[in-house]
Amino acid sequence: MKSGDLYVSLKDVTQSGDLLGSIARVPSDIASGRLTQDTVKLVFDGDPVSRDYIYWLLRTPAYREYCRGCATGTTTLGLSRDDFLDFPVPSPAPADELLIELLEGVEKRITLLRETNATLEAIAQALFKSWFVDFDPVRAKAEFRQPEGMDATTAALFPDSFEESELGLVPKGWTVRPIGELVEGIYDGPHATPAESADGPVFLGIKNLTGTSLDLSDIRHISESDWKQWTRRVEPRRGDIVFSYEATLGFFALIPPGVRCCLGRRLALVRPHAENGAGMFWFHQFISAPFQQLLDKHTIHGATVNRIALKAFPSYPVLNPPEPLKSAFVDSVAPLWAAIHENQVQAQTLTQLRDTLLPRLISGQLRLPEAEALMAEVAS
Repeated sequence: MKSGDLYVSLKDVTQSGDLLGSIARVPSDIASGRLTQDTVKLVFDGDPVSRDYIYWLLRTPAYREYCRGCATGTTTLGLSRDDFLDFPVPSPAPADELLIELLEGVEKRITLLRETNATLEAIAQALFKSWFVDFDPVRAKAEFRQPEGMDATTAALFPDSFEESELGLVPKGWTVRPIGELVEGIYDGPHATPAESADGPVFLGIKNLTGTSLDLSDIRHISESDWKQWTRRVEPRRGDIVFSYEATLGFFALIPPGVRCCLGRRLALVRPHAENGAGMFWFHQFISAPFQQLLDKHTIHGATVNRIALKAFPSYPVLNPPEPLKSAFVDSVAPLWAAIHENQVQAQTLTQLRDTLLPRLISGQLRLPEAEALMAEVAS
């Protein structure tokens, strides 16, 4: 496999059929790779149709429904090669070719926004690591040096020596306390799944957690009545930190502004106290290497999935710097996170546009003038 190659999965362990027959493209930053079992590479014989056309054709609802209809098995769904190869490939009309160009442009913009966010988040993480993991400003002051990259007011917030704690050497005057003493609360949602709705509030699932952020490109909506039921214990709000306590352990994400949602199964939420620092500080604490190692230490390894005991989570010890220092960190990274959240909104809007356009591919519903108008709109 090399950059730009297309590959298809002929198995789906989710039992929903959502991944059966799914197609993907090797990213441009991956020079080469190997296929996993039950995954096939598409090799093109000549150029009757473009690779880009096949890529988008195999992402249409019509193709997804075809794969579900051909599925075999119960625990693990399968798609035979013959059934896959039997899927009809109509010749693209001129409007379809423009639509493919439009979809490619949308995809590139989504990718660019995500890459930008990864860079912004890396900057924020590097600052947290310097201040609260490596203690660079404290070490500098202990050696009678001026801490780098900060003004005198911020530098004055750091001590110039260390002391012993249950977490090892920590800056003098900083405390180590259980999480539960430092936040307003830790909550999980109902252990069930409500019926899906055409629109309405977002039902956060474990699939929406992608490591350090929420991916809202594929969301499940629920009704207003179900939302009231599912938020009786806690209604997620901006600055809360959602995390998984089963399966994908160690995944944490900030609830962004403007998202009306509830917690799904295997998800929990940390709500910080305002006086103990904003969610941005605690989010970076939770994704830092020391806390991730603490999670590994408390992981319960099961036969099918790993988990942590949610009841024990509030007792985990964490480093608690003075409030002015936490506030200084939040002030430093807040502009980064404002840009990240704005980019997430743009990416979600583009994703919705893409998903609206996909069913119109090969349907004959899109006329050439309309396709040209859409091209101009996205280009602007």
